[in-house]
Formats: sequence, structure tokens, C-alpha cells
Amino acid sequence: MPDLIHSLQTRDIGHVRIVAGLWGLDLRAVDLDEALKELEEKLLDPELVREVVEALPPDARAALEALAEAEGRLPWVVFARRFGEIREVGAARRDREQVYLSPVSAAETLFYRAFLARAFFDTPTGLQEYAYIPDDLILLVSPARPAAEAGKAEAEAKAEPVPVTTGEVGGMPAVGEQAGSLPTAVKVGEQPLGRPATPIERAEIGLSTDHILDDACTLLAALRLGWASVPQPQNLSVPEEILKEFLRAANLTADSGPQLEPVRVFLATPRRQALSILVRAWTESDSFNELHQLPGLVSEGEWTNQPLASRKFLLDLLAVIPPGQWWSMNAFVRLIKEKFADFQRPAGDYDSWFIRRISDGTYLRGFACWDEVDGALIRYLIAGPLFWLGMVDLAYPEKGMAPSAFRLSNQEYRISNTESEKLHVTSQGRVDVPRLLPRAVRYQIARFCEWGEEKEDEYRYRITPAALTGARAQGLRVSQLLTLLRKYAAAPVPPPVVRAIQRWEEKGTEARLQTHTVLRVSSPEVLEELRKSRAGRFLEESLGPTAAVVKPGAAGRVMAALAELGLLAELEPPEKKGQEITEPVTTEKGG
Repeated sequence: MPDLIHSLQTRDIGHVRIVAGLWGLDLRAVDLDEALKELEEKLLDPELVREVVEALPPDARAALEALAEAEGRLPWVVFARRFGEIREVGAARRDREQVYLSPVSAAETLFYRAFLARAFFDTPTGLQEYAYIPDDLILLVSPARPAAEAGKAEAEAKAEPVPVTTGEVGGMPAVGEQAGSLPTAVKVGEQPLGRPATPIERAEIGLSTDHILDDACTLLAALRLGWASVPQPQNLSVPEEILKEFLRAANLTADSGPQLEPVRVFLATPRRQALSILVRAWTESDSFNELHQLPGLVSEGEWTNQPLASRKFLLDLLAVIPPGQWWSMNAFVRLIKEKFADFQRPAGDYDSWFIRRISDGTYLRGFACWDEVDGALIRYLIAGPLFWLGMVDLAYPEKGMAPSAFRLSNQEYRISNTESEKLHVTSQGRVDVPRLLPRAVRYQIARFCEWGEEKEDEYRYRITPAALTGARAQGLRVSQLLTLLRKYAAAPVPPPVVRAIQRWEEKGTEARLQTHTVLRVSSPEVLEELRKSRAGRFLEESLGPTAAVVKPGAAGRVMAALAELGLLAELEPPEKKGQEITEPVTTEKGG
């Protein structure tokens, strides 16, 4: 950053004399360059700096501390929002009204004492305006703080980032760095933000699970079958579109289709390690964008954010919360707003992102919408991805309400690392698969069978000719299904099921149920007369002397033809007797 002389060289000599006067110094030079050199020689005195800093008003000292703790600079919009603006006044008005003697903000107090300057610096996202302490002053400002605070700052500066176990279940994983000017990571010794949860905030407990692994198996099987969605998305523990994002982040899918070899390895991996694969993929992903997933909001336009950098910062904050301690969600979010409001906005920009509230179409712009966007993102990351991945438990003031507390969890004692349960096959061809059957086996069975209703911790499938035909089209052999059923069934597969599968593989479908509209009349003569009429082309095979199959969609035309013949007919609803046209009344033609 620029030093004192370069920070003041764009100012007039009157401004330089004001700085000197507020420091209690007399300047003899009349030329600006000479005045700057003289000011530098006198002002950069450690003892004098200490005296001037200690004489600052509390708000100005707080502003100076904030800059020093941020390594000497903060985005101007961030600094100004916390510590006020500097009035734009010309030299004449400045000298006439002596505005420097009545500052309207902490920023103005520091500005006229040369502790604060502003300039544009290059950043990875382009030029950005910063508030900063001149380089040669910042070295003197930090030691000017009280000894206790300086000692603490020195210890924190030397501390390494909090060590965490990458990818371990229940731990806050470390995340790779990403370019940007977001806040720095939390250091050892820093107090966690917020406070322990109250009994009311943790009245109802919601323990996290590893069910995301089973959801992943279900979705991967559906995608392998060529489906765009699972048949019963409401049964997933993770919203389907978000689950797809997890799978993409883990390189298990690409272009909506499974990556066959990675999927094979993933499904065969023990549960704890498989969950770690998803955790690590999520924490390191720069494409998994939680901001775009916020419920009730939609992002529009071409602007971009930095999801990986924002996630890293929040995980660092979470890492220092005591494991197993219930922590207040509201207090945690509130303190982030107070201390690190711009955690995902390196330029402190609250106007260029177009985020619309779906319910009423309102665009959420400006710092006033922080709770609905930035605060909502923090809550979503905790109650969404971290909860789904088994890294936190949640608590609620009462059932049905939003989470009010969370705790970092260690699931090793909860998660079974083995999948050793057995499936059950009924004589009707239904296959009941428990959740802890090996996922690789369920994935294959799902490709052979028709999917049925799910029950808690159980998936139900049915062996049908249509499903077997689809499996054959994918290159699967029916004998593979029999091998799986025999190997993983709790009891011998019922012989009728074995015979039916083997017979289908040999001869294909030998019986078929079909739904038709059936016409029934009172006598063979009526049916014969109808066949000779214009409506005869709408009748298919006869089912006896007084019944015939009606072509699909032609029931109305047949009824009209019957009316022309002097016959009143009615269409019975399918749920009553099957879809049939009956002739309750017969009259003489023309009668």
C-alpha cells in the first residue's frame, strides 16, 4: 500500500498543515513536497503515534483497529458502512468552516489525521476502492494498542489456521484457497461466533443421517435407466436437483448420465468412506453454488459469485465451535452480520446481484436485504448441505419450525460401515430390499425391475416382463438377476419366481393383461346390425355373440351409431365394472 507521502501528495498544502496541526506539529516548509518530507520526519515517531492514537475518540479508535486487524485495508464500501463517509468539500469551505474540527464520522476523524486514505487497487475481480492505513504508519499503529490487546494480536498473527480433518465425517473439512479478497480464515485462539443454544432453541432434536448415500444409489439407478427423474422424488432426503449437484461435484455423473466406472467404485465403497467422498467433493467444488439453491429465491443475470471462497470462510468459522455443543443459529448468523457481513461479497457490492423473491417478484438488492440473502445462505449451508452430509445435527424450538440450533456431529458411532442385510422375494415376484443391502446390489436390481412404493428403510421392486425387456435392452442378462436374488435373499427364492424368470428368458411374454372398452348388447341381432352400419369399422374382435371390443377412443361414435339405430346406451365408469358400453333399453326403430 502507498506510504504517507504518496497518500498525501494529491492533497493541497492546506490539508497537510491541518494534519500537522491535529498532531500538534508546526511545519516551516511552504512548498508541498518539502512540507510532506517535513511531516513524514516528524510524524513517524512511535511515541508520538502512540499519544495521538490514545487521544482518538472511541469510534475512531475502533475504526483504526478494524483496519489494522484487516492487515491495513478494507473495501471502501465495507469500511464506510461501518464507520461513516467523508464529506466532499473544497479547500475554501474546508478552511472557512473548519470541518476537520467537527468530524461527522470516525472515517473523517482518521482522514484529517492521515491515519486513513482511499485508493483503487487491483484485485482478481478488477479495480476496487479501498480504505487503508499508509504503509509506514501501520507498523506504528498496531503497537500503539494497549499491551494486552497487542499481545493477543501478536499471538493470533503467529497462529496457524485451525487444523481440521479433511473429508472426515463429522469434522469441518479444509477447503482449497481461491483467489479473492474475502475475509481471512479464523485463527487458533479466536472465540467462536455466537453462544450456546438455550433449552428452548434445542427443544426438538433432529439427528443427521447418511441417507444421502441411499438417495444417490436411487438416483444413479434412475439415470442409468435413462430417466430424467426418480419415480418418487418426495421420498428422497435431499431435494432431487440438489442431489444431482452433489453427484456432479463428485464426478459421478456428467451430462445427466452416470460415469460408469466412478459409479461402480462409489457404490462398492464402504459407507463411511463413501460419505467422505461426497463431503470432500462438496467442500472442494467451485460449481456447487449454494446461493443459487436458496429456497424461494431465483438468481437472474450474468453476475457471478465465489461459492468455494464463501463456503471456505463459513466452514472456518464453524470449525472453532466446540464439537457436540448445541449452538444458537440466530446468534451465529447475527454475529457474522456484525463482523463479517461481506463474507461473500469481496467488494461489498449489494446492488449488482439480481436475486428475485419468487413469492412477489421483488428484487432483493441493497444491504437492507442481507438477512434474506446472505443470512439465508448461512442458514441454508448449515441446515442443508452440512446436515445432509451428516456433519451437523439440528434442533428446533418446536416441530415444524425452522432450525434454531445446530451442533457439529461425529457420526462414526451412528453410521454402519457394513451393508449386510438380506432381501426378500415373494411368490408374486415382489422384491423387498432393505436399506442396508449392499448399494451396488440394489443398483443392479433396480435396473431389472419395476419400481414400487417405498417404505421406511425399505425399497420395493417387482419383476415384470416390461422391466426385464428394458434390462435386456441395456445388455443385462436375466440370469444375472437370478444370481443376485439367490446370493442376497434371506430365504430361497420361491420356485414359481425362478421358473417364471427362466421361462421368460426362454420364451418371452406368454400372458398379457390388456384394458379395452367392451360393448355388450341384449341380443346377437343387435350386434350384427351394428357391424353392418357405419359404426362397424369401430368394432374389433368379438368376445361372444353379444359382446365386442371397441377401438380405443371410439366409444362416443359407437354410442352415436346405436342412437341412430334407435338404441339408448350408457357408458359405465371403469371403476364400476371395467369400461363397458351397455344397452339397457331396446326400442323399435323409429319408436
